[in-house]
Formats: sequence, C-alpha cells, structure tokens
Amino acid sequence: MKTSIPNTAKEKILNDLQAANLVFQKTYPGDRPDRQPVHTVYGGANLFKSDSTKRMGDIALRSLKSYAPDFTVLARVLELTGYETLPTEAVKISALTATLDKMSEAERKKHPAWLSYTVYKKIIAKLEREAVEDFRIDFEDGFGNRPDEEEDATAVTAAMELAKGMKEKTISPFIGIRIKPFTEDLKQRGIRTLDIFLSTLLEQTGGKIPENFVVMLPKVTIPEQMQALVSLFEIIEQEFNLAPGILKMEMMVEATQAIMDKDGINPLRSLIMAGNGRCVAAHFGTYDYTASCNITAKYQTMDHPVCDFAHHMTKVALAGTGIFLSDGATNVMPIGPHKGDALTLAQQEENEMIVHRAWKLCYGHSMHSLRNGFYQGWDLNPAQLPMRYAAVYTFFLESYEDAAARLFHFVNKAAQATLSGDIFDDAATGQGLLNYFLRAMNSGAITEEEALVTGLTLEEIQSRSFYRILKGRRK
Repeated sequence: MKTSIPNTAKEKILNDLQAANLVFQKTYPGDRPDRQPVHTVYGGANLFKSDSTKRMGDIALRSLKSYAPDFTVLARVLELTGYETLPTEAVKISALTATLDKMSEAERKKHPAWLSYTVYKKIIAKLEREAVEDFRIDFEDGFGNRPDEEEDATAVTAAMELAKGMKEKTISPFIGIRIKPFTEDLKQRGIRTLDIFLSTLLEQTGGKIPENFVVMLPKVTIPEQMQALVSLFEIIEQEFNLAPGILKMEMMVEATQAIMDKDGINPLRSLIMAGNGRCVAAHFGTYDYTASCNITAKYQTMDHPVCDFAHHMTKVALAGTGIFLSDGATNVMPIGPHKGDALTLAQQEENEMIVHRAWKLCYGHSMHSLRNGFYQGWDLNPAQLPMRYAAVYTFFLESYEDAAARLFHFVNKAAQATLSGDIFDDAATGQGLLNYFLRAMNSGAITEEEALVTGLTLEEIQSRSFYRILKGRRK
C-alpha cells in the first residue's frame, strides 16, 4: 500500500502530538472519583463543640418528625411524584404505611407511593446515622468581627474541641475552618486565627489533623491571596513535621472579579493553580456575589440569573480539573416563630405554614443546584438538613432506572471495543455515568447492591474509576 508521509516526519508529528496531549491530560485529568460531600454545614466558631454534628442531627430529626410526622405530609409539601394519590386521613395513612412496610423493594417500586415513602425513610436513616457530612468551623460571617482577644480565645477553644472530637470520633467525615479573607483590611486577622487554630490543634493531637480537613479562604480575587495561604501551610508543615502538601484549601467565589478580571478573562483556573495543587474545591457565595452584582436583598437568591451565569462560568473554567464545586445556601430558615409547649392551635398552624414554606424553598434551591451539576451546597441550620437529603434522594432515585440502563449498555460497549482490540477513548463518559452511582451511593440514595444492575461488580464499583474498570477488563 502506497503512503506519502515519510516515517521520520510522521514520527515527529506523533511525538509533538503526544507531548501536547499529555500536557492537556495533566491539566484536565477529569472528575475526581473521591467522595464529595453533598453539603457543607456552617456554624460560628464560638458555638462549635466536639459533638456539634451529633446534636445537629438530633435537632434535624425532631424538626422533620414535628412538621412531617409521616411520608404523606412531606410528599404534599414538596409535591413529590405521586403525591396527589396519597391519603390524608390518619387511618388510611397508617394502613398504607403498613402495606408498604410489608412489601419487597421490587414490589414497592411499582406502587405510586414508592418515591415519597422511600425518600422519607432514607432521610430518617441518614439523620440517625450521619446527619452532617461536612462541617466548617466559621471565623468569618458566622462569627463576625469581634475583639482580637475574643477571636484568639475562640481559635484556641474551637481547636481543642476539634481535637476532642477526633479522639471521641464524633466529628463529621469532612471538616475544616473558614478564616477571614486575605483582603488588605483583614489579612492579619485571618493569618493569626489560622496560626493559633492549627498550632493548638496539632499540639493537642500530636501532629495529626482530621481526615478530609480543609481551610477555606473566602472572597478570593487575586492569585497572591492563594499563594499566601500556600506559604503559610508550608511553614506550619515544617514546624510540626507534617507530610508536605497535607494541608489543603478551598476557595470561595464571591465577587464578580473571580468570574471575570480586569482584562475580560475568567481567572478561576489561574486562581486554582495559584494553590499549587492544594486547592480541592471552589464554593459559591450566593449573597456576597449577588451583592457584588448590585442585586437588592429581596432578590438575592440561589436561583437568580446572575448566580446561574457565575455557575456556568465556573463549570466552564474548572470542568475536568478534578476540583469539587459547591453551590451556596438558602438563607430562609425553616423555623416557626412561636416557641414553647403551650401553643394555641393558631400558633401551631402558623409555625407549620412557615416551616413548610421554607422547606419547599430549600428543596427547590437544592434541586436547582443538582440539575445544574452542583452536587454540593451549604446548609446554615439543622432544620435545613432534612430538605437537603430530600432533594438529593429524590434527584438520584428519579434518575436511577435510566442511569442504570445507560451504564449497563455503556459497559457492554466498552467491553466489545476492548475485545475487538480497538482503543476505547470515551472513558470520560463512562466515568460520568459511574460518578452518578458513586454520588448516589455516598449519599445513601442507593446501596452498592442496587448498582449491580449496571453489569459492574462490587469490586469494580469500589475502584471508583472507569479507567481502572476498562484496564481490568482488558487484562
């Protein structure tokens, strides 16, 4: 067969392509298969205790059972699929619950009440088992500007409480602190709090930090702020003989300048790179960002169009980099205005109306984030936790059958390509489908066994990497 390109020229072209492709792959390694928490709960550092997350779970469970004593109430408030068919009379609700309890999971899935019943049960199980996935001990907005002596003392006590929680195993799987920003007016305070907190914690624990510990830097606008935190980490790691690079950070997207700089360029990628491999996530600050866009307080909501624009710009800048993205918070709390045990019927009804209205808002915002590919968000109060999980479980359960079928066919396609000796280069699509199941399993929406319908083995699923799955099947 006649060819026109000399082998030496072809080899040079291929080598040049290889070099460029490898640079691209290093820059965009794809989604990280590690577990990403579905939320981050923020709490003022002055209120943090070693068992804070446990107490939050208790409060969240009481709130759910007080204002949705059964699954039919929750379904009607959130208008879950099939809610119109559910009974309202107590006797009929009790009978339906008993019937569903006796059914197998396969039988329940055919019942119109399956989704609402399953979501409600899973929320309760989650709140009892692991109500808070990620907690941020907050020295910024949740703490405020206080005298230096008070913030110094709080940094010490919060670090000691975290050390106690590590010892007693009462902290959330993911945890960290948010310091004040490295703006010109607050940089000294932010650095001092970081120094005091980490020094105290490491002294108390003998040089150990919690798993999945991060330091969040708010209001990032220039690379030098990220670089400054890296330099501080390096000093602390050397001082306490920590493994280089063990201290990680997150940055917050809270200003328009983080989306577009003075030259009309999206700087997010550069800001992340300034973290020198230590920045693992970018969190969106809804209220600071909308304020920076001159949106008045009444309209500063998570689903405002200016937020959607920032979300899309963030995804375009950071997609494929392995950086976790988190949406912001709903600032309307599902808490009734009337307190005490001797409330009138009118007061009880007003409490219920206000809580249900806030529930629907929280749920709607979380679903909006999920549909836009933001699988993590903020919660500011324990009473918001049931709605976080209601949204997560509904989102994944409604998509389960379709996603399972797609991944099953995709795995077969990959296997056929491998068996025929072809190069299967669409692993990113497979990883995206696999990530759906990883996220669903991490959140408790589905079990590992329920993911077996994809044709993958438990071992393959637990590898968390579609590339490894393909490699294993090729062998």
